[in-house]
Amino acid sequence: MARESVEITSFVHSNPLPAGSRIGPLLVSSIIAPRDPGLDSTPDDPAAQLRNLFHHVGEILAAGGAEWRHVAKMTFFVPDGSYRSLINVPWVEFFPDAASRPARHTQVTPGGGAVSCDFMAYITD
Repeated sequence: MARESVEITSFVHSNPLPAGSRIGPLLVSSIIAPRDPGLDSTPDDPAAQLRNLFHHVGEILAAGGAEWRHVAKMTFFVPDGSYRSLINVPWVEFFPDAASRPARHTQVTPGGGAVSCDFMAYITD
């Protein structure tokens, strides 16, 4: 199977890597920073950072031929554990069915100033 780079216009990496990569039914993102869509700025507010992350994830999913229902796992990288409850707000919004939510891991990375994430999706149709 051929690998396909997935790019979006609202978020571009400064290094030579794509927003995501798809091989067959598997779509995996690179690290996603909480920058404002189309800009290099990052809001200070963690809730705004999370809105940006979920925006970028949605665009990567669409560009890779996937939907939110295909997300199998998301990992969040946070400066401290208090971000877990902040993540729950968009989490429940995007994944309202408690019987059908992706796996999630929150990794505390002390010294980091902003939240970031990555994800894996499996496209079944």
